[in-house]
Amino acid sequence: MTGNFGRRNWSQFSPQADVRQHRLAWPNFVVALGVLALLVFFAHVGARSMVAFRPPHITPSVDLDPRNLPHYAARSAMRMLIALVASVTFSLVYGFVAARSRRAERVLVPLLDILPSVPVLGFLAVTVEGFIALFPGSLLGLEAASIFAIFTSQVWNITSSYFQTLRAIPNELNEVASLYRLPGWQRFTRLELPASMIGLVWNGMMSFGGGWFFLAASEAISVLNQEYALPGIGSYVAKAIEAEDFRALGWAIFTMILMIVLFDQILWKPLVTIADKYKMELTAGEERHSWLVEVWRAASLPRYVGRFVAPLAERVSRALSAATRVPAKLHRGKPSKVVDHVYNAVLILTAVGLVVKMAHFVLSDVGLHEVWHATLLGFLTGARVLALLVISTLVWTPIAVAIGLSPRLSRICQPIVQILASFPANFLFPFATLSFIKLGWTLNWGSILLMTLGAQWYILFNVIGGAQSIPTDLREMAASFGLRGRRCWQKLIGPAIFGSWVTGAITASGGAWNASIVAELVFWGKTRLDAHGLGNYIEQATRQGDWPRIVLGVGLMTVFVVVLNRLIWKPLYDLAENKFRLD
Repeated sequence: MTGNFGRRNWSQFSPQADVRQHRLAWPNFVVALGVLALLVFFAHVGARSMVAFRPPHITPSVDLDPRNLPHYAARSAMRMLIALVASVTFSLVYGFVAARSRRAERVLVPLLDILPSVPVLGFLAVTVEGFIALFPGSLLGLEAASIFAIFTSQVWNITSSYFQTLRAIPNELNEVASLYRLPGWQRFTRLELPASMIGLVWNGMMSFGGGWFFLAASEAISVLNQEYALPGIGSYVAKAIEAEDFRALGWAIFTMILMIVLFDQILWKPLVTIADKYKMELTAGEERHSWLVEVWRAASLPRYVGRFVAPLAERVSRALSAATRVPAKLHRGKPSKVVDHVYNAVLILTAVGLVVKMAHFVLSDVGLHEVWHATLLGFLTGARVLALLVISTLVWTPIAVAIGLSPRLSRICQPIVQILASFPANFLFPFATLSFIKLGWTLNWGSILLMTLGAQWYILFNVIGGAQSIPTDLREMAASFGLRGRRCWQKLIGPAIFGSWVTGAITASGGAWNASIVAELVFWGKTRLDAHGLGNYIEQATRQGDWPRIVLGVGLMTVFVVVLNRLIWKPLYDLAENKFRLD
């Protein structure tokens, strides 16, 4: 007894034990401090979102004093994070249902073609008054409208990526899951979610950056002849542009860069490190590192808390597994063709009814001449979108592959790429506007550059995710067979990233159509530049509260996007799914 006590004493007070306890203490301190800081952040910022509000005036007003920027940045960051969580949750549910149900797929997949084409201003015009009425007398209504607008700018890229990943899961893995009759919940957590992790992270990163692009439109809301301004960095920039205040704009850009770097270090870099563990490969590649992940793993506090949470999580998992259990005897009878025919007829009649009603609403107020005029504007914007896609593909595809295949290069380039992609390009529009005026350029050509600044990153991030998903053993096998340069691109890299490029091109196309609204009509104080296009048409109709022209512009933009999806992207998507899948 004495000997044991003496050994414990010596071990406890030995220099080695003291160093070990010290090393374990600081990670716990960092984790505890970080969790406490997050709780304080959400409590403080959330409380400021519940002040009284009576349209059309809002208190507090947006002040250009740079000392207000930390508070404005915190408000914007909270809106972005809430919208991101909602986007990922929606994407998982939407993709799960679309991939499980053949009948639901007939509705959800076409909607996934249509909804990304609806501009953020279109959603705002329809929903802002409803959200304000939902929370009468409170700022929460306008906050909810702003978050919903950011959500619509983030969600479709994530959803498209997740659905594409589900359809591209190797057949043998699906067969194993079916052979062992994995319940739906276990199939989701053990196969589908891990297989889609890399794509979800990189597309979530891209969508988060896309949300910054539409932040000004989501916080400085100008719809239906009403002006609303929520405290935030987006509304701060909008006011700085209106006031022609270069000093305030410079401070906003500096704050934006700091926020992007912060999010890269505490959110995206750890997620990229974690997602890399779920790569489908037989040979381990070079491991990625993140200081935050290392601190979390070194700390004992998360494991201590996990002991209390794990039993509850296990009970929930068992309940969900039981609720989604696959029957022992599967009925493999042929589906009823009568039910399918009735279902298809209802869908067609509903779609035709909506189209007829919208056409009557528009034609009764604007006439055929206005429809023809808006259609021509749509062709002009469509030409800009196609030019953008060609340029972005040629420039960013080889760069994205190089970053995705090299963990060392990824560590160096990820923060740079994250800053470039997340930085709201419309913050630079005033400088571009002044440059166009000085150089005598027309916005009809300059808007292509402005749209590219906002939409090109979808291709870059999707291709990076696709390149990272290439198994290391396949790359090593290609190297052992002497595949280099062009042959390696033809036999391995090109087919492997093709599906990711298609997803990126589709979302870049939708993002470009959306970006046209803010790129075809730009301001610097009272100076205004216009480009002929459908985006300009929708922007002006939304500001004036002209409902027939809003419906016409949004409807035509939807038609253009859907036609492009059917004629170009759907065949390429089917090719990626049927020919270039990892089986």
